[in-house]
Amino acid sequence: MNATTQPIVSMQKLNKHFGSLHVLKDIDLAITPGEVVVVIGASGSGKSTLIRCINGLEEFQQGTLEVDSKTLQPHGKSGRALQHIRTEVGMVFQQFNLFPHLSVRDNITLAPLKVRGVNRQEAKQTANRLLERVGIEDQADKYPSQLSGGQQQRVALARALAMEPRLMLFDEPTSALDPEMIGEVLDAMRELAKDGMTMVIVTHEMGFAREVADRVIYIHQGEITEQGPPEQLFDAPQHERTQGFLSRVLKH
Repeated sequence: MNATTQPIVSMQKLNKHFGSLHVLKDIDLAITPGEVVVVIGASGSGKSTLIRCINGLEEFQQGTLEVDSKTLQPHGKSGRALQHIRTEVGMVFQQFNLFPHLSVRDNITLAPLKVRGVNRQEAKQTANRLLERVGIEDQADKYPSQLSGGQQQRVALARALAMEPRLMLFDEPTSALDPEMIGEVLDAMRELAKDGMTMVIVTHEMGFAREVADRVIYIHQGEITEQGPPEQLFDAPQHERTQGFLSRVLKH
């Protein structure tokens, strides 16, 4: 990382509790603009909670968190900083969360019209361009129920991109998809990575992680156990917990 580059995400000693459950433990993490970071780990390790803290969907209790030069406060006391982050950070979830009563195109134009204040013609042109970018430009006038799961997830991706985010977060975006649909969503994400989008991706797709990541982070029981370039972490993991996790998941 260039010493003059300001991180787009900076966490220091971040701790998150759900009641008595200590979910994230003293997380230190900096993400540089243009970097693709993939977060791996067993279910319940804190991966999704980590990225949900980045855009303020989860409150944290101790530590510091800066996103796009805005400081999020513990216990959700962030006000305007949170509004800014919600505008500048896009997120794609496991579930598609599309509005069923709106067409594909209208699902994509809604937020730019309401939040960014762009005019309808510009929003429509952006939606058409993004649908072409994710490979489903011919689906613009359909409704979500008329699409496959893979197509709906690509609409969700286009909808997030319509806000022109500086950072994209992905929370296991393929986990709800049938196996034959996973590839089409990963292909769209590969194109984003090639275009230089800053991305933090929680995924169980290890081959994809190896291919697109600049850095892979392994989380175990709420702690960053190991991180590094994919070739280092996958081929020569240093920590026995990382070794054990990879030996299990790479068998399948």
